[in-house]
Amino acid sequence: MMLKQVIDLYELLDSASVSGADVKQHLFQLGANPDHIEVKPLQSEKGAADFIKIRIEGKHGKSVGGDAPTLGIIGRLGGIGARPAITGFVSDGDGALAALAAAAKLITMQQRGDQLGGDVIVTTFICPNAPTREHKPVPFMDSPISMEDTWAHEVDNAMDAIVSIDTTKGNRIMNYRGIAISPTVCQGYILRVSETVLDIVERVTGEKAHVFALSQQDITPYGNTLYHLNSILQPSVATRSPVIGIALSTATAVAGCATGASHEVDVEQAARLAIEIGKDLGTGLCQFIDHDEFAEIQKRYGSMTHFQQPGAKS
Repeated sequence: MMLKQVIDLYELLDSASVSGADVKQHLFQLGANPDHIEVKPLQSEKGAADFIKIRIEGKHGKSVGGDAPTLGIIGRLGGIGARPAITGFVSDGDGALAALAAAAKLITMQQRGDQLGGDVIVTTFICPNAPTREHKPVPFMDSPISMEDTWAHEVDNAMDAIVSIDTTKGNRIMNYRGIAISPTVCQGYILRVSETVLDIVERVTGEKAHVFALSQQDITPYGNTLYHLNSILQPSVATRSPVIGIALSTATAVAGCATGASHEVDVEQAARLAIEIGKDLGTGLCQFIDHDEFAEIQKRYGSMTHFQQPGAKS
């Protein structure tokens, strides 16, 4: 149960002046090693954001000389607020909230003697005053930081498998409230849904797993003028590791810049799912891909990494 972590972080993030340093201090008070938290401010003509990276060591993690795989938990978003145009924490911030709640819980677990097998690296960014942009059927949150900078700071080469948590409410693909997962995406391929991740989803939610559809366009880089459901699978553009999206969804289309639209129970489920995936990944019980089958696919059909590039202009 992680409602306490979600509520505490929501109260911290629902501020016009919150920064990455504030989040670092909060995690430090929970017992985090301050040397394992990096905050990097970035700025553009659209605004500013603080990227934050938190590393939680595993018992057999690579950071301590072990060989257990490292899980990356990425909180995907455009911003946690759209001030001054909109007052308050926006729906788009739920990905960051879930990822940071997962980090807070892992730190607390470690303080109490419970440590995952592998390392976990959590990344996201803090921006309480992001811009918005037009999108159908509802407006999207924009970001003050370019996607190229985002890829560089969200994705760490040490991540062997990645879950990308993102609000995915402004669409007609998902018409249910809760969480859903994507098929595994790896090196330009949309692969089969992981059976072991499905098992974890169903034990966490107590319901049949929801899986959302992807198009090939969704796993190409933003900015290439093609349709994207949203940016949930953008981390797959910047890594060779397998990526699974964890979407926070609603029964009706809700704008990313909407306030009062965060559901603490759904955010908690997304964060708890990420941690449970980390537990099973670190012990070998969870696999994002069938490595033998993936090797056979590549042997038969070749590389698809060109879909990780912007592509030729027409």
